Amino acid sequence: MAPLRLSIEGRIFRDAKGREVTLRGINCAGDAKFPLKPEIPSHITEGFFEGDELSFVGRPFSVDEAHTHFSRLKRYGYNAIRYVWTWEALEHAGPGRYDEEWVQHTIDVLRLAKDYGFYIWMDPHQDVWSRFSGGSGAPMWTLYAAGLNPYTFAATEAAIVHNTYPDPAKFPKMIWSTNYTRLAAQVMFTLFWAGKDFAPKAIINGKNVQDFLQGHFIAACRHLAQRIYEAGDLENDVVIGWESMNEPNRGLLGCPDLSAIPADQQLQKGTSPTAWQAILTGSGRSCEVNTWDFGGLGPYKSGTQLVDPKGESAWLPADYDDSRYGWKRDPGWKLGECLWAQHGIWDPTNDVLLKKDYFAKDPKTKEKLDYEYFTNNYFMNYYRAHRAAITSVHTDAILLCQPPVLEIPPLLKGTKDDDPNMVYAPHYYDGVTLMTKKWNRYWNVDVFGLLRGRYMSPAFAIKVGETAIRNCFRDQLTAIRKEGMDYMGIHPCLFTEIGIPYDMDDKYAYKTGDYTSQALAMDANHFALEGCGANGYALWVYTTQNNHEWGDNWNGEDLSIFSLDDKPLPLSPHAPPDDPTRSTNASTLSLDHTSPSYSHSRSSDSQSPITHSNLKSTLSTPSMSSATRSAALTANPGFRAAEAYVRPSPLATAGKVQSYGFDLRNATFALTLRSDAPCAEDAPTEIFLPEFHFPADGSAVDVSSGKWTLSVDDEDGGLIQRFRWWHGAGEQKVSVKGVQRRQGMALGKEEEEGYLDQCQQSRCVVM
Repeated sequence: MAPLRLSIEGRIFRDAKGREVTLRGINCAGDAKFPLKPEIPSHITEGFFEGDELSFVGRPFSVDEAHTHFSRLKRYGYNAIRYVWTWEALEHAGPGRYDEEWVQHTIDVLRLAKDYGFYIWMDPHQDVWSRFSGGSGAPMWTLYAAGLNPYTFAATEAAIVHNTYPDPAKFPKMIWSTNYTRLAAQVMFTLFWAGKDFAPKAIINGKNVQDFLQGHFIAACRHLAQRIYEAGDLENDVVIGWESMNEPNRGLLGCPDLSAIPADQQLQKGTSPTAWQAILTGSGRSCEVNTWDFGGLGPYKSGTQLVDPKGESAWLPADYDDSRYGWKRDPGWKLGECLWAQHGIWDPTNDVLLKKDYFAKDPKTKEKLDYEYFTNNYFMNYYRAHRAAITSVHTDAILLCQPPVLEIPPLLKGTKDDDPNMVYAPHYYDGVTLMTKKWNRYWNVDVFGLLRGRYMSPAFAIKVGETAIRNCFRDQLTAIRKEGMDYMGIHPCLFTEIGIPYDMDDKYAYKTGDYTSQALAMDANHFALEGCGANGYALWVYTTQNNHEWGDNWNGEDLSIFSLDDKPLPLSPHAPPDDPTRSTNASTLSLDHTSPSYSHSRSSDSQSPITHSNLKSTLSTPSMSSATRSAALTANPGFRAAEAYVRPSPLATAGKVQSYGFDLRNATFALTLRSDAPCAEDAPTEIFLPEFHFPADGSAVDVSSGKWTLSVDDEDGGLIQRFRWWHGAGEQKVSVKGVQRRQGMALGKEEEEGYLDQCQQSRCVVM
């Protein structure tokens, strides 16, 4: 049997030649969160509630456009894709009714990705449960199955939904994420994980709603896996694995007191109801609710606001036609009444809370239901069922286990769940930058350290100065990785989401073309990724239709590395991206000819018309115009801080990576590895060296041993510049010096000192 294209050996990935693979990935694509027909980005209201008659065919992009996008991502140096898809895309028409046209489209796109050598894993994506509860993921019928009425979410604030917001252009920053602590998402996640324990009356089609929801979701994942398997040429060759679920949330499970904000609820913004207040407003009662905002020093209480639904209820009315989707609801589950009232949590006749600690303990064991208990029990029960479904089809699947964000991972080390094919897949975002949409070079916070109780006072978690901030990002990611090994066992760690907002400083970059803040933030995040010892990452996100006015077209987010309104990074620093005199696949190596490690490589093609077959090597500019959007936001397009994310990286290492990193300021890449034996002729260490930073005629190479080549080639479909190195055994080092440019990144007194050197001299202090 031939070796797998990608396999796991302990905590590292190996290719078929035994080399360590570093996954440099991208989430593709943000457009997959909402349908194409009708096309309903989150700022559009018309047609929003037509949740059954829609189509995601064409997401993340059409087959005709796939080469353009895959080629672009390959030129950026990505070798992996987290393939974003939603349950809604597959099963929107009703329970068990799969959209086979969308499935076939997905297979067609994946088959084209094969030409580019991407490692792809499938991401069943969700945010706050569903588009209809303010995010993405589940079909609309799941809300009806739970007895909820999405039409009344706006009036009751059961969810703050961009599509139904009075003025979409003024939708508050990141308010969508507060839906995790509002009624709709709280109900859905509680029922999904633990309906049998906490809502035993919720019976549909003869089974508890927990089994109904989980069963359909897992079956949908398995169906897609089965169709990918049946395609015959995708499993393991392209699709190497499956992620468990994007950012699982426990809902109300573990809430110690429904009448108070839990101490571990980190996010409050806008109206911030307690779970009890959300229950009341969800049943048509008015409540005075505290409001919060996010300032320079974090969240703060800003006042109060009356939430008055004027008698409207977030629950389906008693006369709702429950035959719409063909299910049969048990007579003991009454429509027209709050499900929690039916379980004795409160009395709707006098609005008295009767069981404020209803969700505080597991009713079976009476144990405290904190996040650790939730993860080790309710989440893991789901994970095992999902794993069994996927591996029943894709037996060699790499399984990316993603526990709740920034929570303690499940304790699997040494148990039967300590699967050698498992990957720890955490997420990390710089919360200060994400919430404020500003890059603060002066201070930031060690959020992970705070969550783990490593500081005597929150004041000690504040890191001052850009070097300290960068170090602290790295140390947080290192701590997350090590915590994964401590709890889950020896497995690869892959950060499957990390990214920055581009619309910083009230879209200053869009008006001026100056992306300094974005470049600094992006470089700081990559510095952390390169220094933390993880096995790779998937940057959030690539969105094909991003524009300066609406960003990613979803909830006001604007994290895409690509925008229709910006310029692509030049392939060489010496020529503009649209220079007709430069062949897009020409490269000449001109370094020290007297060096014993010198190797000559040259590749050039004459100009020729763009055709379907040569599109991959001639890609340079976006194909869509921004003429219909705001002139003020499109007059000064920039490179979108591409110099910070189009960066060098080891692709395949003959041996084991000890450390690597890119000093953007000094345009220097360094890699240290250890190998048990000299490289085989057909398996050298391979490094992606982007021509923008490392033009072949302007780069200096220093290696500890062996020979090397630098060339532009089309080995994996996409044309990229590769450094190939045949080195000896033992510890080996390579350093490549490229073209140094400031790109507006002046740092005052730190001007002459490279970041890698600075950050090796001081570490983030943990107290």
